[in-house]
Amino acid sequence: MTDPQPSDPQPSDQDETAAARHLGHLGALLLDAGLSVTDVRAALEQAADTHPRTARALTFSVLPEAVLVTKPETGTVRMFHSDATELSFRQSAHASRLVHETTSAAVPLDGLPERIDRIRAMPRTHPQLSWILGSALVAGGLATVFRCPWWAILIAMAAGGLVGILKTILDRIESGAAIVPFVAAFVSTLVVASVASAVGAGSVPLFGVCAPIAILVPGALITNALLELTATDIVTGSARLLYGLIMLGFMAGGIAAGAAVTGLRIDPDSAALVGQISSVAGSEGWQALPPLWLSWIGVVALAVGVGCAFGSGMKLTVLSVGVMVCTYAVLTAASAWVGNVVATGVSAAVLFVAARMIERLTVAVPATISFQPAFLLLVPGTVGLVALASFDTHALQTTPATFASLCIGIKIGALVAEIGTPGDRGRRA
Repeated sequence: MTDPQPSDPQPSDQDETAAARHLGHLGALLLDAGLSVTDVRAALEQAADTHPRTARALTFSVLPEAVLVTKPETGTVRMFHSDATELSFRQSAHASRLVHETTSAAVPLDGLPERIDRIRAMPRTHPQLSWILGSALVAGGLATVFRCPWWAILIAMAAGGLVGILKTILDRIESGAAIVPFVAAFVSTLVVASVASAVGAGSVPLFGVCAPIAILVPGALITNALLELTATDIVTGSARLLYGLIMLGFMAGGIAAGAAVTGLRIDPDSAALVGQISSVAGSEGWQALPPLWLSWIGVVALAVGVGCAFGSGMKLTVLSVGVMVCTYAVLTAASAWVGNVVATGVSAAVLFVAARMIERLTVAVPATISFQPAFLLLVPGTVGLVALASFDTHALQTTPATFASLCIGIKIGALVAEIGTPGDRGRRA
C-alpha cells in the first residue's frame, strides 16, 4: 500500500506577509516609473497569479502615490507609498522589464527587493544639465518643425534652456513646482518678445513663443488619465485629466500675461499646424523660413531632446527618434487627407496602439514612455491655439476640437490595444 502524495503546504502568515511587502514595493516602483494606476494594478495581479502559493489571495488597490495590498482572509491592509520622485526613462524601462520577468516567474518574489533597489540606485549623469540641454533641444526642434524664422528658432532654443533652468530652481522649492508652467511661460514670452523688439521683428511666430515651454507639456499625465478613464479608475483619471488641463491653462495664461506686459503681437499667419506648414510663405535673411525638408531634422532634434531631458539612454533615444519620425509622417499624411483636427486623433490612436505593441514586444519600454515624444508633437498645437485665442477669437472653435480629437484618439488606441491582447488585462477584465 502506497502512501498518499502530500498536498502542497499552505503558505504561512510570514510567507504571505513577505509576498505582500515585495509586491507592494514593486507597485510603488511602477508608480514612480510613470505607469497609470490601471497598468500598475494589472501588473501586480498578474504577478500574484504567477506565484499562487503565497500571493494568489492578495488583492490590490492603487492610488496615484500609494499601493494598498489586502489579505481578504484576515482583512489586513498594508499601504506602500511611492517615493514621489519620477524615475528616468532608462530606470522605467528596467522597471517594466522586471515586471515581465516577475509575471513570467523568471524572478521569484523574494528576489524583488534587490532588483528594485538596484533600479532605484541606477546612476544618471548630470541630470540637471541634461534637463536644461534637453529643454533647449526640444524648443529648437519644435520651432524648426513648425518652420519658424531662423531668428525665432535660435531664440526659442535659448528660451528653452532658460525654462530648463527655471524649472530646476523652482523644483527645489516646496511649492515651486505648482507655478512652474505659468512662470516659465511668462518669462520665456518676455525673453522672446524683448528680443523680437530689439531686432525689429515686429510680430512673432506663434510657435516661437510656444516651443520654449513644450518640455513642460504634461504628456504622460494626460495619457495616463485617459487610460484610467478608459478602464474603471474614473476618480483617479478625472483628477489627473483636470490637473493636466490646469497645467495647460497655466502655460497659456503665462503666454497671455507676457504678451500683455510686452505688447507682443502674434503673427496669426504663423499659426500653422503640421500639414499646413508647407504652405507658409517665407522671407529673406534671418526672417527666412528653413526649407521644408529641415522639419525632419527638427523632429530628430525634438526626440533627442526628450531623451536627454528624461534620461533615456542611447537605445531608448533611438527608439524615440523612430517614434517621432513615424508620428510626423502619420500626422502629415492624415492632415492632407482628413484635416488637422481629425488627423490629430487618428495619429494619436495609431501611435498609441504602436506604443502598446512596442511595450509587449520589447518587454522593456512602457507605452507612456514611447508615446511621450509623440504627445509633445501633438499637444503644442493645442497649446499654441489656446495662446492664439487670447489674440484671435477665431481660434476658440479649433482649440477644444483639436484637444478633444487627441483625447478620443488616445482612448480609442487604448481600447484597440486591449482588444488585441485580452490576456493582459488583469483579473478585472
